[in-house]
Amino acid sequence: MAFPWRAVLSSTIAAVVLSSACSAAEAPFGLTWGPVTDVPRPSKVDREANITALVYFAGRPPATGRDTLQVVLEVCREEGLQQVIWLSRALDEPELTAAYAAIYREGVQRHGLPQAGSYALMVDWPSARTTLAVREVRAQSRQLVMTITGESYAACSERHRAEAGHPASEHVSKLLGALP
Repeated sequence: MAFPWRAVLSSTIAAVVLSSACSAAEAPFGLTWGPVTDVPRPSKVDREANITALVYFAGRPPATGRDTLQVVLEVCREEGLQQVIWLSRALDEPELTAAYAAIYREGVQRHGLPQAGSYALMVDWPSARTTLAVREVRAQSRQLVMTITGESYAACSERHRAEAGHPASEHVSKLLGALP
């Protein structure tokens, strides 16, 4: 029997990303919600209004692990780190199914049954401020997307609406293909 390394890897990813609910101050990847004083140097920086997105491409911490394509840390001017977005590499159907199931099981174990999300193949754990979703990336492959938000995300999003004309949550909606 072959060793189920993909399931173990997916469980490891889930444990790291879903760990945000261990404490109100803890964010994934050993970070903390709020003011940012020390983060690894990002691959790319993008700014819009009150939000600075620190983008980390595969292989650059915290975007490590075989199935990780990218990690985005959204840092709000007033509230500090308020969102972590994890994107898997493109996965074929068997890989996607196994990884989704492993992350889903870990989420249920930590936070109970999720609520159905706003889109197909999306679930939310409101108490953990965590969402797991699937998005199309090209024919025959899709990508897992997880988002985790800090306690002050709503305030940051409202400030972003005032400054940029749209809520911060619109960024993830566009990423998932729900908005043009």
